[in-house]
Amino acid sequence: MARTPTALLSSADQDRRRGLQLMKGIALGALLLSAAVFAFAFAFEEQIPWLVYVRAAAEGAMVGALADWFAVTALFRHPLGIPIPHTAIIPRRKDEIGRTLGEFVETEFLRGDVVRTKLEGTAIATKLGEWLREPVHAERVTAEGSVMASGILEALSDDDVRDVIEDLAREHLIAPDWGPPLGGWLDRIIESGAHHGAVDMGIDSIGTWLESNHSSFTGLVSRRLPSWVPSVAHRFVDDTVYNEAVKFIAAVQADPQHPARIAIDGYLSRLADNLQHDPATIGRLEDAKVTLFDSPRVRELAGEAWNTAKAGLLASLADPQSGLRRRAATAIAEIGDRLTTDAALQHRVDTWVTDAAVFLVDRYRSDIASIITDTVERWDPAETTEKIELMVGRDLQYIRLNGTIVGALAGLAIFSLAHALLG
Repeated sequence: MARTPTALLSSADQDRRRGLQLMKGIALGALLLSAAVFAFAFAFEEQIPWLVYVRAAAEGAMVGALADWFAVTALFRHPLGIPIPHTAIIPRRKDEIGRTLGEFVETEFLRGDVVRTKLEGTAIATKLGEWLREPVHAERVTAEGSVMASGILEALSDDDVRDVIEDLAREHLIAPDWGPPLGGWLDRIIESGAHHGAVDMGIDSIGTWLESNHSSFTGLVSRRLPSWVPSVAHRFVDDTVYNEAVKFIAAVQADPQHPARIAIDGYLSRLADNLQHDPATIGRLEDAKVTLFDSPRVRELAGEAWNTAKAGLLASLADPQSGLRRRAATAIAEIGDRLTTDAALQHRVDTWVTDAAVFLVDRYRSDIASIITDTVERWDPAETTEKIELMVGRDLQYIRLNGTIVGALAGLAIFSLAHALLG
């Protein structure tokens, strides 16, 4: 089996490889030591009778070491390169091992009751709140969220966004009739008298304009008089019209029941009724609406508004000291405070997270477990064997070492028992 070059291994895998090689050397050393002891005892047991016990122990140690070497090696490769049946188990049955592991994880870990028990014993909301309430963590969440939001904004096509805005505007703003809803809204305003403030503001604005624009009345009426009328009469007529206008506005301001106010109320009431029931009024409003929103300039302004909003958002998201970033960090920290102090909120969050996790596990546990199966199937058999051996091979070498020791004890015990019983 080809080995992965050391330069391509992580530092942790390099440490595991060194540990594996060390334990392999120790296990091999124990086997060689057993063989040397066996050879010595076998050669001198006639001169030194008690060496027969040493020979039996060494013989058992070699048998145990060789048997466990074969068992450990057979997991990863063919011993001595000989294709003995039921050897090289991991590379040969890699896909089956992956499926079995995936099924085990699915049936034993990805179960709703297991997930619920674990999450119900975890104070999710409290731990999250304690983490979020720290300013440095709130700022980190804000920074990461800003990067994500900026990436989304940059990825959006301006033309697509404008098309979406236009489609939404047509569906929810242009397509529905404006007349009846606007008429009903105006009707409710008139019934509540809420329009009186707007009427007062309009009348006050007219009065203020009249006070500041006396000269605008010069020639307003007098220019229509015959040319033979004296200029003094011209000024008299213009001043009279101006003074009457000022008096009229003052009278309307002073009298809440002035006929002009009543006339305005009547006009608004008729307009509200016509907007709801008169087809001609409704049609004129709809025509004006379509003309307005179909104007190329309006669509151009909508595009400019999106570009301006996008540029402003990107600038605010990129600036750690922007008002948007500071307010977002403050809001996240406040959420953390509430999560650590509000028991009702903690219960709602914990329940929501638990229910969501159980739902996802119950619904998608087969898909989640298939990640293990699919990943193992894509692995190269030789590389898979190498990685697994690096993970567990060092511990398996202890089996060889233990087999040497247990074999020595077993060989000594068997020989001693046989010698005692049979002579």
